[in-house]
Amino acid sequence: MLVAVPSTGVSPVETYLTELNRALSGPRRRRADLMAEARDGLEDATEAFEADGLDRADAEQQAVADFGELDEVVPGYRAELGIAQGRRTALALCLVMLIQPIVWQEGVWSWNQDSGSPTALTAFLGELVRAIGMLSIAGAVLALLASGIGLRYPAVRDHATRSTAVFGLVSSGAVSMIAIAMAALSALAEHSGPGGLAVAIGFVLLPLAFVGRSAHRCLRLV
Repeated sequence: MLVAVPSTGVSPVETYLTELNRALSGPRRRRADLMAEARDGLEDATEAFEADGLDRADAEQQAVADFGELDEVVPGYRAELGIAQGRRTALALCLVMLIQPIVWQEGVWSWNQDSGSPTALTAFLGELVRAIGMLSIAGAVLALLASGIGLRYPAVRDHATRSTAVFGLVSSGAVSMIAIAMAALSALAEHSGPGGLAVAIGFVLLPLAFVGRSAHRCLRLV
């Protein structure tokens, strides 16, 4: 059965590809690769039907019909884009967490030099952010593995994108809140002004906001 394509003189293959591209979102490079694969497949099928005796228009319509309705094709493409977005989220989270020991190392910044003995709360928050950071790095590495070799296993493939997105959102939120608290406490204790908050915003909050945005995009693809 042929797919109904309006007779407007526009190529059925081009019309189909335009609608497919419009239905997809996600990493541009991966989306471009998928669209190129779809175009190649449709063009090869069209040429095969032309070789069987169909004219160009009918060959394109038959190629589109065999490729599948958009409602059937789009979910698979979105899953592929979700995996790519999940890999990007995991990599971003890992990189942001790796720089955190430098950000919070005592004496690196003017606002935390010669800070003396930390308060119990500051010490607790420091230990907590280190623990969450280590867990986040470990989780991000696992997510990268899941979006790579883990795709061989259906159970991993089906849950990798959503799990990475949720993990990225939780990790980003937790570290962001602790960073704000630590910077504020340091400023109050040392009367060092807004330096700590500026560092927290520039090296923690903004990078983690990028991670959170990427994670949110993952959820939109699942």
